[in-house]
Amino acid sequence: MTTYIIRRCLIGIVVLLLVTILVFLLIHLLPGDPLMIYLGNFMPTGASTFTVDQLDALRHQYGLDRTLPVQYWDWLTHILRGDLGESISARQPISGLIADTMPRTAYIGIIIFIIGTVGGIFVGIICALRRGSWMDNTLTTIANIGMTIPVFWLGILFIYFFSVKLHWLPTFGWVAPWDNFWDSCRHLVMPILAVGVGSVAGLARLVRSCMLEVMRTDYVRTAWAKGLRERVILVRHQIKNAMIPVVTALGGAIAGILGGQVFIETVFAIPGMGRLMISGIFDYDYQVVQAGVLIFGGIIIISNLIVDISWGWLDPRIRLA
Repeated sequence: MTTYIIRRCLIGIVVLLLVTILVFLLIHLLPGDPLMIYLGNFMPTGASTFTVDQLDALRHQYGLDRTLPVQYWDWLTHILRGDLGESISARQPISGLIADTMPRTAYIGIIIFIIGTVGGIFVGIICALRRGSWMDNTLTTIANIGMTIPVFWLGILFIYFFSVKLHWLPTFGWVAPWDNFWDSCRHLVMPILAVGVGSVAGLARLVRSCMLEVMRTDYVRTAWAKGLRERVILVRHQIKNAMIPVVTALGGAIAGILGGQVFIETVFAIPGMGRLMISGIFDYDYQVVQAGVLIFGGIIIISNLIVDISWGWLDPRIRLA
């Protein structure tokens, strides 16, 4: 098991290095000049144009006058020292911007992950155990509809009905739970529901399929023939073996939740990491975009590493692969 974990960790490091190269090249090969956008938005009062010397000074300050390999090496070495650079548009250290926005994204993401995991597994098991019943047909139909609804469109519908028409919930914004917990809950109901519906629906369909496949296996029929209690068969033989593909889906759900929050934070004007990256894209603030994609990529790689280790624990045959 130790060799298996070390091998997976080394693969994760290599993948993360490839992600840094890919992100850096894609950002720098895009058309446009971040400094020209910055100079257009922050031109000093009374100045009509910038001199060539001022533009060259800014290029030298942000290292844009160097070749791409040198820029990448400087960026990578600064990252290894914990320095994510400085935002061109905000003129602030990116680490400070991320420290301010990441807790909000993580707070919402953890709640959505818990609701999606618990709700999806529970609904999937109920549907599998009651296969063909009215409950199974109803929940499966709802899950199929929930998987097809775009996150941002569902968020707009919630705003229209619960905020504009019924005036039950605030339209947009963010309130920290430690400042006003009740008001924070009211602000987060619609964003969490908009993303959570798809998370519960997708996982419920997968759990139902895995449970039905396990229930038809020989070892489950043997357990019934031996006279084991239903609870023992359900927990030890059916759920544990059905969870192997589900664990993989949970690792991918983290990426889906982060990607979904990019849209939902924009729709509900939540100042999180998703909205920070959207602002960085529109402002062509490549430093912010690089740092954000790198962090999201690192989270996804770590989640996949946890999934691989969990697979090795659930199925010992995988450790020898």
